[in-house]
Amino acid sequence: MTVHLQKIKQAIQQISPLPQDEWEAFSSKLAVKHYKKGAFLISQGQVENFIYFLNSGATRNYFLHDGKEFTVDFQFECDFVTAYYSFITREPSSVTIELLEDTEAVAISHADLQNFYRSFHNGERTGRLIAEYQYTKRLRKEMDLLSLTAEERYANLMQRNPRLVQEISVKHLSSFLGIQPESLSRIRKAFARN
Repeated sequence: MTVHLQKIKQAIQQISPLPQDEWEAFSSKLAVKHYKKGAFLISQGQVENFIYFLNSGATRNYFLHDGKEFTVDFQFECDFVTAYYSFITREPSSVTIELLEDTEAVAISHADLQNFYRSFHNGERTGRLIAEYQYTKRLRKEMDLLSLTAEERYANLMQRNPRLVQEISVKHLSSFLGIQPESLSRIRKAFARN
């Protein structure tokens, strides 16, 4: 196994261990890709053909509406990332996924993943568990947006990746947190003092 596949293997083993023969079949379909900061994994209106696992780097999911950007999520090292609705339905994506820093990702195509699911029961189970995880993550974010203060939402994001959260632009981060840029600046200053 190459060093580039160690992190994804560990992530999958934590979700649902694959027997060695299934891991070998799965890993043979993985491609390691490198992206520069500012590149896009997918743009709004395209059909998503890949699921990515971030070995390093970070992404931002956003969509445009009436000329305004709305940031809906960030992914960091060891996260799976895709325009999932588009990946499943084969319809155009409603989001753009932008690289926030130079990134190394492991990718598998929609066709290869579907073939893997058809060939291996454990693979299909692992895919279902990853989908369930993504669903619960999305639900938790929606509940947090409705029930937590902006400070609490910022603190949660800081726990995920404090270095990068400090580097994300105020515009993108405030959009994600659902607050005005001025409020985010105040929250950041308060965190810096503590």
